[in-house]
Amino acid sequence: MNHLIRKYNVPGPRYTSYPTVPFWNEPNMENTTWEAQLKSAFQKEGNNEVSLYIHLPFCESLCTFCGCHKHITKNHSVEEEYIDLLIKEWNLYGQLFTQKPVIKAIHLGGGTPTFFTPENLKQLIKTIAHSSTIHPDAEMSFEGHPNNTQKEHLVVLNKLGFNRVSFGIQDYDPVVQKSINRIQSYETVEKVHQQAESLGYAISHDLVYGLPKQTLTSVENSINNTLLLQPSRISLYSYAHVPWIKGLGQRGYSEADLPQDEEKRALYEFAKDRLIKGGYVEIGMDHFALKSDALYQAYAAKKLHRNFMGYTTQRSNILIGLGMSAISDSSLGFAQNKKSVKEYKAAINNNELAIFRGHTQSETDIIIKRLIHDLMCHFHCK
Repeated sequence: MNHLIRKYNVPGPRYTSYPTVPFWNEPNMENTTWEAQLKSAFQKEGNNEVSLYIHLPFCESLCTFCGCHKHITKNHSVEEEYIDLLIKEWNLYGQLFTQKPVIKAIHLGGGTPTFFTPENLKQLIKTIAHSSTIHPDAEMSFEGHPNNTQKEHLVVLNKLGFNRVSFGIQDYDPVVQKSINRIQSYETVEKVHQQAESLGYAISHDLVYGLPKQTLTSVENSINNTLLLQPSRISLYSYAHVPWIKGLGQRGYSEADLPQDEEKRALYEFAKDRLIKGGYVEIGMDHFALKSDALYQAYAAKKLHRNFMGYTTQRSNILIGLGMSAISDSSLGFAQNKKSVKEYKAAINNNELAIFRGHTQSETDIIIKRLIHDLMCHFHCK
């Protein structure tokens, strides 16, 4: 077993689509190609249900473990302009819809969505809702940084229909937190978790294994703290060390500081074992849920779905991604927006979608995509 762990412990693209992004067949996809593909998908699917991912890229500081597309700034004057760009982009998509879209899911990702003021987030969601219909069972969620998620964020978004929040925890150990530049105490997490719980949110916690300076002791402490708070879902992600892609942030520590091979695998197996003994059920790939959570119930009923936003209870074959670097899925192929705020802004202000690459799926791609989806959601395929 150990020789297999060493053999396959190499950086690779995170699986979010088939084919994975590095193997897409249209590295310079034209807007017209994507627009035609999307229109065809709407006609083929015969319904107007969509999921919506909104990428909010700004962060006040750089978390050095992070693999997301982000823009570091303390200048909050960027908020309103970016919200306006998102609304313009949504309106451009609205011109392609043959009927009023019904939104099955909305997810605010980042970056740090709670970098934005509650009022600016309210303006964005209300504008989108005005030009669409929010499905009565829509899953509406956002990612919250424990250090800057205020009670007002939770209250305002909850009134708009948001029913799930995911807090990025990573690890509670002070040494690990310092190495990844993500300092947040258990007390801070506990406070915002309890505020969200009191408002009726379903709560997810994101943990990461394989971080610099991480040990079995620090992972045990993080799992114990997590079990005390009992989030209904837990994501347990593997840290991907790719400094040649993510730049200076991941060069802030030595590779000698990283758990390697069997040691990293042991961190995962230990965390998994503790979570299962703590009452959680393993769901698909790197997710765990309590049996009372809708994700487990969808899994048990063979209705679990996965898209670029991760595992979800809501299935819609069309996913629209708004914002810098966001990825869309038409069910016939994929498209990704430009990966810098500057380039994204230029395209949208020119009344054009900001697509820069994509993939048109063949019939074989679609079959393989379905088989992989079934394996990742149900652990079998047919």
